[in-house]
Amino acid sequence: MTATFGPSPYIYVCTRLRVRKKKLILREEYMRMLHMGLPEITRLIQETEYKREIDELSTSFSGINLLELALSWNLAKSYQNVLKILPAGLKEMTSSYLRRWDIQNVLTILRGKEQKLKPGRIKEVLIPAGELDRTFLDRLIAMDSNDEIVEALKGWRLFRTLESEYQKVPEVGSFAQMENVLYRQFYAEIIRDAESGIKGGKEFLDFIQLDIDIRNLQNLLRIRLQGERAEISDYMIPGGSFTVEELSGLNKIEERGEFYERLEKSLKNRAFIGFVERLKSSETKAEEERRLEESQVALTRIQLAQMERMSKMHPFSIWPILAYLELKKFEIYNLRAITRGKEANLPMERIRNYLVI
Repeated sequence: MTATFGPSPYIYVCTRLRVRKKKLILREEYMRMLHMGLPEITRLIQETEYKREIDELSTSFSGINLLELALSWNLAKSYQNVLKILPAGLKEMTSSYLRRWDIQNVLTILRGKEQKLKPGRIKEVLIPAGELDRTFLDRLIAMDSNDEIVEALKGWRLFRTLESEYQKVPEVGSFAQMENVLYRQFYAEIIRDAESGIKGGKEFLDFIQLDIDIRNLQNLLRIRLQGERAEISDYMIPGGSFTVEELSGLNKIEERGEFYERLEKSLKNRAFIGFVERLKSSETKAEEERRLEESQVALTRIQLAQMERMSKMHPFSIWPILAYLELKKFEIYNLRAITRGKEANLPMERIRNYLVI
């Protein structure tokens, strides 16, 4: 530990978060929920730490929509409560990372308006955990058009990129290109933050690179599943452990065996090797496609396992903090997957495959 922060703040924060981590829902509880009906699951969630948000929102919402919004509010509050106990330095790095939620929220609102969704439906899936708070996001939702929403974001740090890419949306026909460009800028900015000389920046940079690797691999395999062999560099984020050029070259390989061999050689993080071996072992096209579909969740599981390992190696650093935030995020993800899956009458095994546990 450095004299700038001293060991005490790190020990205090990381100890507090270890306690909070123990309160997260265990794998066994998710397995129990899979055997329950939606009313039983709802009652179970109401008996947990989500009770306060459910009670607070129950006068205006009900059913699955009440659960969705309560989960979102709880996640945002959890993040804000963590930020309150962080010392300088740790707080700056964590706040930088949480800005990714601003991109997700803005895109959710723009897409929701484009699809003419009701304001309440848009609101229930927002996570006001970044710089754009709930009050500001509510103002955006209440606006009549996407043009007004973009204009209202003039003070946002990514506004120039947003404005430029928004003008291209009618031509490209979707917000996908805008999303790619916004995330590329976001990661470039937080890499700059990590490399600015801030104390603990090396560990923060390692976390960012792992996050980029996961995102790039998920995009590469998703594009591979769709059968696209065109130039994909615009979908890849620079700054990971392998270059955008490497990923682009991989996608151009037609023969599946060669693709997996080259992919395996490109991966510098050993945690990914077993994952590629499972993909490579597919005996039929249908089996390979199923495994590619499941790869999105499988890669997230690898990421969380790697974060857990790094948290143990660096117990008083940024790692335990960001690991807790990610675990909390996926608790919300899992609860949504179960409740929405039950509502849609999906088979239990299919819901289970979506869970990050």
